[in-house]
Amino acid sequence: MGTMKLRTLPEPCLDWALFLDFDGCIVDIAPTPEAVDVPDGLPSLLVALREALGGAVAIVSGRPIEQIDGFLGAAVPVVAGLHGLERRRADGAILRPPLPRNDLEVVRAVLEAFAAARPGVLVEDKQYTLALHYRLAPLLRDDCREVVNAALRGAPQGWQAIEGKFVFEIRPCEHTKGTAIEAFMDEAPFLGRTPVFCGDDITDEDGFEVVNALGGVSIRVGKGSATRAAAQVDSVGELLDWLTRVAGAARA
Repeated sequence: MGTMKLRTLPEPCLDWALFLDFDGCIVDIAPTPEAVDVPDGLPSLLVALREALGGAVAIVSGRPIEQIDGFLGAAVPVVAGLHGLERRRADGAILRPPLPRNDLEVVRAVLEAFAAARPGVLVEDKQYTLALHYRLAPLLRDDCREVVNAALRGAPQGWQAIEGKFVFEIRPCEHTKGTAIEAFMDEAPFLGRTPVFCGDDITDEDGFEVVNALGGVSIRVGKGSATRAAAQVDSVGELLDWLTRVAGAARA
């Protein structure tokens, strides 16, 4: 059964648990991962959202937690990084599974050799996961897909490649943004609230599915392929305008 589509974004509700992707959701996607421009008012908006929702706000990203902190500072203490592989809870504890780095060494070597010979292709080593970016060389998408699939065939089982916007993400199969949201929903201050997840890419579909199953609200930013999200906005700016309304609901 498909998700019921919403004609407009829902009116703010103060019992929400808000989960936000980062790139393409609350900041515009940049040509390279480090070139992201954080809007001046974004950290203060996130703080206001936390105040309005009793602290029940988390960033759920494919980036490492350390990178999110570098962009947002202390605006959002609760973060899931690397597609849910690592989580920093509201009590400050950071949970990471013990993963042998050598599982990815063969894959990393193949991708780095591939990228070195192709200007515009970039390998991002996130310590526990890898990403192959081709935003600066979009015509190489099929070549990137082929080399990623070939590299994974030589790796131990338990890893998968997810194709996103101008990127192939290589991550453990058992960790997704959906599993991260499920874990947060079992903990304070999210427990007992209605989950809302905003994302923009294929890697967010697991989160949309979980939130829908929990009776929450799923919101896709941007147009593209078919999505499980119940609502859709055209741009980061449109979502930020709506989030500003959510932050102001407690004062209304």
